[in-house]
Amino acid sequence: MLSETDLRILAVAEDTLKGFYRRPFLEIATRCGLTEACVLEHLRALLASGAVRRIRQTLLSTALADGALVAWQVPEAQLETAWEWLRQHDPFTGHVVLRSCDTPHAPGADYRLWTTLKVPTGSNTVEGHCRLLMRHIGATDFAPLPVVGMFALGVGHVRRAHLKPGDKTAELPRMQCPVRPVLSEQDWRVLLVLKESLTPQELVPEPWADRARSLGLSLDDFCAIASSLDARRVIGRFAVFLNHTGHSNKQSGTGAAGLFHWSVPHGMEERAGAECGRHICMTHCYWRSGGEKFGGAQIMGVVHSPTWQGVLAHKAAIDAHLAACGIPLLHTAIFRSDKAIINPSEIDPVLYRNWLSRYA
Repeated sequence: MLSETDLRILAVAEDTLKGFYRRPFLEIATRCGLTEACVLEHLRALLASGAVRRIRQTLLSTALADGALVAWQVPEAQLETAWEWLRQHDPFTGHVVLRSCDTPHAPGADYRLWTTLKVPTGSNTVEGHCRLLMRHIGATDFAPLPVVGMFALGVGHVRRAHLKPGDKTAELPRMQCPVRPVLSEQDWRVLLVLKESLTPQELVPEPWADRARSLGLSLDDFCAIASSLDARRVIGRFAVFLNHTGHSNKQSGTGAAGLFHWSVPHGMEERAGAECGRHICMTHCYWRSGGEKFGGAQIMGVVHSPTWQGVLAHKAAIDAHLAACGIPLLHTAIFRSDKAIINPSEIDPVLYRNWLSRYA
């Protein structure tokens, strides 16, 4: 079970360190009121126990690769096999989730396998990659749902575990749209080593030292390039990722999860997304295109809670808030997360070429 100190550290370390930090563990310690040595000791123990699955610098991959949330129609008898194949054989597929719609005959209820996908720039298209995957997983159809705008992205299960339904930020979040900056070869070299999960040996005050050395750079130069990439908005956050399964999941707020869909009148997408995204319970909230198979849904987001009843209570509070704001709901649905594996999607074009030579 997670100790009080563990929870104190995780409430900060999961998703509040936006951008790049040369000494991220010192920043966590400062915000927690603990020593850097204490934070490192607890994170090493959490990683060794499996309560934490990875610690890494995330990237804003929508700025670095084409991607989408993808819903798959797969025969029921093949769902488990398809889930396992994607988990083991497609490094460009990140989240692999089996979901069940709360309303069995709702639009899209027969799309039970959901994934996130990134396709390295210049390698293929999202649709082209999905058509390759269809042959391997036995899918009969797929629906790519690319991002138009983002309103919320941050895991933060521990700090969200005891929220009351309806808790929201005072200000509306600004919609962030995908951008594609021009990066040099040196920028890419730094990004590709920066994004890898930290090893137990790298849980030290200067975690980037060995990575700088591997590129033949001084630590100062490595950090300067990383800071420059942060300024160009391709760096996400330094994050500690909890394991969604195991004994600590209810304690940390990850006992249950739901994907919510909302369809609103055309022209109200940005306002509706901001009103949904300001609810602190939402770890992800996007305006996505291509939701015709899902009742025209444009706003999609994820909520975690210790219990399924908590997930439903958050959904009811958001729906009530939208109604109070005068935003009509043309359609809404809830997809329960039944089984999930969460990995970062690869964005390396060289890895993609190697993958194609084996699976195309």
